[in-house]
Amino acid sequence: MSTSLDGLQFPLDSGSGKPSTSETGKSIIAEALSLVDHQTSQEALSEKNWRKQYPRYFKALVSQGIATTSNPITIAKQGLHKAQHSFEFYRDGQKYLLKDVMQLPGISKLHTVEVKGQSDQAPEWYIPYRGQKLQGDALLAQIQTWQDAGIIESSHAEALRSVHAHPEWFDLSDQTMVLFGAASEAGPLTWLSRWKANIIAIDLPDSRVWDKIVSTVLKGNATLYAPSQEKISDSADPDELKQKLGANLLTQIPEIAHWLADNPHQLNLAAIAYLDGEKHVRVSMAMDSIMHYVSEQKPDSSLMYMCTPTDVYAVPAEVIDASAQKFTQRSTFEKALSKGISTLSGQHFFKSGQQQLIPSDNGESYGIADCLVVEQGPNYALAKRIQQWRATLARHQGQKVSINIAPSTTTHSVTKNPLLKAAFNGAELFDVEAFEPATTNAIMAALWIHDLRNPASVANPETPLKHPLQLMMEGANHGGLWRVSYLARTALPFAAIYGFAADKLPIKQVMSKLKF
Repeated sequence: MSTSLDGLQFPLDSGSGKPSTSETGKSIIAEALSLVDHQTSQEALSEKNWRKQYPRYFKALVSQGIATTSNPITIAKQGLHKAQHSFEFYRDGQKYLLKDVMQLPGISKLHTVEVKGQSDQAPEWYIPYRGQKLQGDALLAQIQTWQDAGIIESSHAEALRSVHAHPEWFDLSDQTMVLFGAASEAGPLTWLSRWKANIIAIDLPDSRVWDKIVSTVLKGNATLYAPSQEKISDSADPDELKQKLGANLLTQIPEIAHWLADNPHQLNLAAIAYLDGEKHVRVSMAMDSIMHYVSEQKPDSSLMYMCTPTDVYAVPAEVIDASAQKFTQRSTFEKALSKGISTLSGQHFFKSGQQQLIPSDNGESYGIADCLVVEQGPNYALAKRIQQWRATLARHQGQKVSINIAPSTTTHSVTKNPLLKAAFNGAELFDVEAFEPATTNAIMAALWIHDLRNPASVANPETPLKHPLQLMMEGANHGGLWRVSYLARTALPFAAIYGFAADKLPIKQVMSKLKF
C-alpha cells in the first residue's frame, strides 16, 4: 500500500478517498447513544447538517446519561470502543487500526534526558489576578467573591480553600507528573516547576517548544525527564537539548506509551495537549490511547483532564434554580430590551435557557447546562467528550481521576477567533468572567494537587458518588456560564457585539448597569 499518510488519521471515505471528520464524529456519537437512545442514535447517523446541528446530539448524551447511574458508563464504553475501531494509524506505508497500534512491529525505544532546576526556593502558591498576587486573606476573600457571584461552584471554592490550608501539599518531590502537551499555554508546567515535581514532559520536537520547557524548569526547583530519539548526556548544554528533545503524539503513539509504561514510578497522567480543528480530535485520541495503555500496565496511575466551560453538562438542581431566579428577577426594562432584541434578531438572541429537571434512578433530579458554542465546532466538542468518557469509565473502574471544568481563558488559541475574543470582552454583561491564562494556570494546577492529596476529593474512587456525572459537577469553575439566564450560545452574539463596541463607543457605562 503506497500512501503519504503518517501517524494517527481520521478514516478515509471510500468514495472520495479523503478523511471525513463529520461522518466519523456522527458514527462515534451515534454508537455512544445506541444502547440508551436508539432513535436519536439513528437520527445522528442520518443528520445532514452535522456542523450546525451537533449540539442536539451532545445534549442527548447528557440527558440520557442523567436518566440512570449506569447510562454514563454504557455511553462511555460504546463511544470509546467505536473511536478506537474508527481511527487509523499509518506507518511505513501500512495502515493499522488505532486499537492495534501498541503491537506495531519495530517500535523504537525513546531515551530519557534529565534536567534539574537550579532553584532551592521552597514551594509556594498564589493566584495572579488583575495585577495582584493573591495570598492569605486576600486570596480567601477573592475565592468568596467568586463563589458569591456564581463564577465558581462551592465545591471549587472549598477545594481552593483546602489547598490554601495545606501548603505542605505543594511539595511534589514524591510525585511524577506526566504532561502531554507540556508547553500548553493553559497548562501547569510553570507551577509544577516551582513545586519540586518530577515532570515528564511530552511535546513536539520543536526548538521553540523545548526552549520554553527547559528554561522554565531550570528556573525552578523541579526535575524534568524528557524523551529523545537519541541518547544525550544529562549534562548537555540547554541549547543542544532544545534541538533534540521531544516526541510527536500523532506519529509516535506506541513509542511514547511503552516509554511511559517502563517508568518505575507511579504516574499522574495529564491530557492537556491542544491542536486546532480536526487535529484536536486526533491528539485527544492519541492521548487516550497512551493513557489507557499505561493505565493497564501501571494500574496505580492517575488521570487528569481539564474540561471546557463551553460544553454541555449535567448540573445540580440548585444551579438550574439559580439561573431561573436570575431570569425572573430581571427588571422590566431588561425584560423588554431582551425580548425586543430577540424579536429583531429572528430569535437568534436571548433564547431561554430554562428547562425541566431530569429525574435519575438514584432518586435525585439534575438539570443541563448547555453552554456549547456552535462556532467552536463538532470536532472540538468530540475531542473534549472523548476525555470525559475516559474519565468517567476510568473512575468507575477504580482509578483516581482528576477532571475539573476550567474557566474560559484568554489564551492565544481562543482569542485569535475574533468572535470569541469579542464575546469574552462583553461577557461581564451576563455576569460571566473570562480569566487571564496566568490566573487559570494557578487555579487549575492547585485543583489538580487538591485532587491528588485530599482523600475526600471525588477524584478518589473510594469517595462515593451519587451519580457518575457528579465527577464533572464537582470542582467546576465555569466563569458563571452555568448560571446565565439564557441559552449561552444565543447570548454570545450579543456579548460579542457589545464587546466589539465597548472599546469604541461610550456605551459601557450604560450597558454595564444591565444584568442579563
